[in-house]
Amino acid sequence: MAVLYTSDETRGAVFAERFAAVFPDLPFYQSEAPRPEDVEFLVTWTVPGNVDKLYPNLKLIFSVGAGVDQFDLAALPDRVSVVRMLEPGIAEQMREYVTLAVLGLHRDLPRYINQQAGAQWLVGRNVAAKSRRVGVMGLGQLGKAVLEALSPFGFQLKGWARRQHDIPGVETFTDLGAFLAGTDILVCLLPLTPATTAILDAKLFSTLPRGASLVHAGRGRQLDHQALVDALDEGQLASAWLDVTHPEPLPADHAFWAHPQIVLTPHIASQTRATEGADHVISGIQAFLAGTPIPGLVERERGY
Repeated sequence: MAVLYTSDETRGAVFAERFAAVFPDLPFYQSEAPRPEDVEFLVTWTVPGNVDKLYPNLKLIFSVGAGVDQFDLAALPDRVSVVRMLEPGIAEQMREYVTLAVLGLHRDLPRYINQQAGAQWLVGRNVAAKSRRVGVMGLGQLGKAVLEALSPFGFQLKGWARRQHDIPGVETFTDLGAFLAGTDILVCLLPLTPATTAILDAKLFSTLPRGASLVHAGRGRQLDHQALVDALDEGQLASAWLDVTHPEPLPADHAFWAHPQIVLTPHIASQTRATEGADHVISGIQAFLAGTPIPGLVERERGY
């Protein structure tokens, strides 16, 4: 039995230290294992195509990030379970990032950034928070954390998911059209699945009230780039705040870089903190060995 870690080396050193303290008798390897047949736990961002043959006794794959869409779940052997990262810092950082983005769009920050570049002193809109409807797509750990963080500002909060949720102070929907029609600032925190790929498209943007804005911190492949540019240029959307794109980084000549209504950040909304991430993996292995529920275990049929 052994653990193999194949991600960032600096973070891996922290993982190794934590494992040595908690699991001193469990071999922990970085990059490669001297005996691949001993590997039962793989901590990684990507999985080789021949993972079944390479690690014949593999039991668990731990993603070093919150998402698992980088894995081809259908191609993994049935005996292997996948665990997503539930390091608490991910939710904390997402709360900060989305609050920053929502408040920035609420107070017309893209307009003022653009005006500053042109040495313009022009006063824009001033809309009361209680009149602004903020809707979050995705009501998992991150979506609920974001809604909680936004609550003190007085926004009208809404949430959408495919399954019904009951969240105090939040109007929740399973009807996407009804949710979008009453949303002024849309926040996408959805996991990437076949159903959510390219979900942020021209049809979706046209369903939002004219002049709405977008915060996208889900997955890059959920966004139709040209549809967003068209919606902004036509005035259907007022602005967008993006942390994820596909590809990453964008080509140097991509329209997003210089678009005056887009704020673009390089996928930094949430980053796994090494110590907390290691502790999450350790707790997962402990649960597996004890035969108890594993935190963050992915439902393969749902994709998250």
